Amino acid sequence: MLAAPLLLLALLVMPPVAQAGAVPAAALRWQAELTRAAQYSYGLNAPVATLAAMVHQESRWQPEAVSPAGAQGLAQFMPATAEWMAEQYPLLGDPAPYDPRWSLQAMVLYTAWLNNRIQARSPCDKWAMVLSAYNGGIGWLRRDQRLASASGADQLAWFNATERFNAGRSAANFAENRHYPTIILQRWTPLYYREGWGSGVCAERWAL
Repeated sequence: MLAAPLLLLALLVMPPVAQAGAVPAAALRWQAELTRAAQYSYGLNAPVATLAAMVHQESRWQPEAVSPAGAQGLAQFMPATAEWMAEQYPLLGDPAPYDPRWSLQAMVLYTAWLNNRIQARSPCDKWAMVLSAYNGGIGWLRRDQRLASASGADQLAWFNATERFNAGRSAANFAENRHYPTIILQRWTPLYYREGWGSGVCAERWAL
């Protein structure tokens, strides 16, 4: 057992332990960059808190993150998607998913691209679909919507509608895809909103 003076010294020099559910310190380094990219695509009222919540879920703000599937960087782009983004948006330059600035700019542009192609009943439904498509591909979202419509559900609604239908994903992929919008919109977005990162979507569903 440490003597009292040594115990006090140990407590003083130990690094602080991040609280569960807290905004990582690494996020603050890229807050301004994300805000600029978001406002460029979405205007001054950009949902920065929701976009920050995406990065939180994807990589916990670790630029060198690599998923078991091979997704890379802050925004976890697969190499093929990074190549496609560079082709769609030449101003991004060459694919560079490990470059935080490239990754954040590409992530915001990709969400805007999805927003422009997805119709929904409400902004909250639309963002849930955008997140599902970001995680699993817009093709899978379209198939789920068609199955929902064929089953008598509203394909333009996500909650308790399209989200219930699986057009062929594995059980594990389906569960992960449905978890993705929920945790971003209901857990991480309000966290970043409370920490002053700007507005976020689906406020009516936040567990504040």
